Amino acid sequence: MKILKIVRTVFFCSLIVITPFLTLNAQAPREIIRQMEDKMRGEASYAEMTMTSVRPRFTREISMKSWSLGEDYAMILITAPARDQGTAFLKRANEIWNYVPGIDRTVKMPPSMMSQSWMGSDFTNDDLVRGVSTIDDFTHTLLRTETMDGHTCYVIEMIPKPDAPIVYDKVVYWVSVKYMLPVKVDNYDEFGDLANTINFKDIKNMGGRDVPAVLEIIPATKPGHKTILTTTKADYQIKLQQSFFTIQNLTNVR
Repeated sequence: MKILKIVRTVFFCSLIVITPFLTLNAQAPREIIRQMEDKMRGEASYAEMTMTSVRPRFTREISMKSWSLGEDYAMILITAPARDQGTAFLKRANEIWNYVPGIDRTVKMPPSMMSQSWMGSDFTNDDLVRGVSTIDDFTHTLLRTETMDGHTCYVIEMIPKPDAPIVYDKVVYWVSVKYMLPVKVDNYDEFGDLANTINFKDIKNMGGRDVPAVLEIIPATKPGHKTILTTTKADYQIKLQQSFFTIQNLTNVR
């Protein structure tokens, strides 16, 4: 769940806000998703976050810093708790390296580990590297508009294209008409059953843009389980180069 990336013209924006059903054509749902991605992602970013994994018998909290450049480069540094402090992850395209400070060793994650939980959360290692484009890898259909969590939303169904590397059979997005930001995502498995729900909450201006400060993922088949990712600081004006995202820097980044 990368889980986290995302108008073209003032004229087009005016059309979709004022007359959504009279003027939307076959391209409109795709353009709505494109605008959402543009507002969410930014070319480069830095963020400080807290991830809370909720389980029926316990709750675990992890603090982290993250840096990203485009869709192919990302670095995450765990800053708390003490036992995990200094653990770091590097994403380069479809590969992940993990630095473990306790043994001073960097390892590349094998394919067999990609489906496993990331840091005990409801995200998987594959969520960090999945090179999926919400724009180019799906066919988009505008189903309706409706109110969700106080937001008037476009409801867009996304069906993966046959050759796309996507584990879900269907994805449904709720996108705020006012903010052009995601409000909710439902992911359905190959049997047509709900696999998980992602909620985007608490829109704030951080780093010069409005973004959801809270992301909550709830697996459908695990009662009492959820993971909450809260962004406390963000910078979308940061200048980063590909040279920052190296294995050598993985062991030095602070």
